[in-house]
Amino acid sequence: MRPREIRPDVHFVGAPDFDRRLFDALIPLPDGTSYNAYLVRGRDKTVLIDAVEPAKLHVLEGYLKDVPKIDYLVSNHTEQDHSGGIPWVLERYPAVEVLASEPAKPMLADHLGLDATRIRAVADGERLALGGKTLRFIYTPWVHWPETMSTYLEEDQILFSCDWFGSHIAQTDLFVDGVDGILAEAKRYYAEIMMPFRKIVQKNLDKIKDLEIALIAPSHGPIHRDPSSIIRAYRDWTDDTPHNSVVIPWVTMHGSTELMVERLTAALVERGVTVFPFNMATADLGQLAMALVDAATLVVAAPTVHVGPHPIAFGAVVLANALRPKVRFASVIGSYGWGSKMVDTVKAAVPGLRVEFLPPVIAKGLPRAADFEALDGLAEAIAAKHKELGLS
Repeated sequence: MRPREIRPDVHFVGAPDFDRRLFDALIPLPDGTSYNAYLVRGRDKTVLIDAVEPAKLHVLEGYLKDVPKIDYLVSNHTEQDHSGGIPWVLERYPAVEVLASEPAKPMLADHLGLDATRIRAVADGERLALGGKTLRFIYTPWVHWPETMSTYLEEDQILFSCDWFGSHIAQTDLFVDGVDGILAEAKRYYAEIMMPFRKIVQKNLDKIKDLEIALIAPSHGPIHRDPSSIIRAYRDWTDDTPHNSVVIPWVTMHGSTELMVERLTAALVERGVTVFPFNMATADLGQLAMALVDAATLVVAAPTVHVGPHPIAFGAVVLANALRPKVRFASVIGSYGWGSKMVDTVKAAVPGLRVEFLPPVIAKGLPRAADFEALDGLAEAIAAKHKELGLS
């Protein structure tokens, strides 16, 4: 197995994983994923950037079997899917020096059991001369761990971006020309991994805005030959202004809440608002997260179970609070049998969202004419709020 050339003396030595369907026992992977690693050779020194997931270490071993010497191993991120192969690399190449950010040094020791004396912390902006090729280390914290950094190859204008600009997709093609080809996968990845740190991602985008970037080589998914397209997408996703859309995670037990969701959806569409309803009994959480990236309003729709919201619908509330999308408004609709504290429970569960709650619509049992009229009123209120923000 030969390393795959990206640029002269810059090679891909990563591994696709076509069969993996769940990440961190939480994140769906409908398209698999990849664990990207890169080999950079200068006249004097050779560098390996990242070291793949241990389950795919045999792929990295195959790529490196004819590489006699590696001088440095750059760990852009501590997690196993990036750095899990480091112990093998240190055993195979005893003279290797691991380079990582200052915060990463103790984390690599803690998570991988590395000898701290084998790790050298590099400073933000520090350069490393390899002979004809120069690496620059750029701290990009909280995309999506505190120790994360990116590595920039100055002569070839390649940004080894670590997790950001990535996508969970098992690719055979090394490159993608423009973000349109993987927009859904890249947006899913941003939604699930980066969105909780949206404000910090904005700052990191500003940090790289003056770099001349010919290629973005992330740790997951294909290499971007049109870096500007994925950067524009990230600027849109992290921008403070939402889109004219409403996300409705819902579940129903006896049909009442479903009728209410249908009425609210129709009323919103009539008013020019895009609606993304998700039946949480069957929904792909990644699709829900993607819809939340742009939404201006979140409406939780659920029947009452022991005075609180149905647990499946409540799971969407917990997820939204964890992801911290840029939603501005929220409400609750649903039904109850003999008593409900559903609205108070939902409100208490979203301290991470800075939202204005609009009047809820809670029906006792089967929704009646007055409940449907209230849903129309809620749709009118949502549409008006969106217009106030200039959304259309």
